[in-house]
Amino acid sequence: KTDAGLYTCDIGTDVAKSKISVQEKPTEVTKQLEDKMSAVGQDISLSCELSKPDVSIRWYKDGKAIRKSQKYDLHQEGTRAILIIHDSTVKDS
Repeated sequence: KTDAGLYTCDIGTDVAKSKISVQEKPTEVTKQLEDKMSAVGQDISLSCELSKPDVSIRWYKDGKAIRKSQKYDLHQEGTRAILIIHDSTVKDS
């Protein structure tokens, strides 16, 4: 149910009208990513918290989009967005 719409106040001899639109609050990052150090060959997990669940997110490394693959696992649990880097190498820095 939405609160947006046309509201009227009708007194029989006159009517007052108002249009209401409700803007959804933008999603925010509520917990930032943390820097990590790892030994070569270890899996590395990065996660951040968002203000809303099930938001469409994208992960990037050095400006290039990361896609789900054998190397990268991307998933969300409620408001938590998680990136797992499997079998880390020096190139993952």
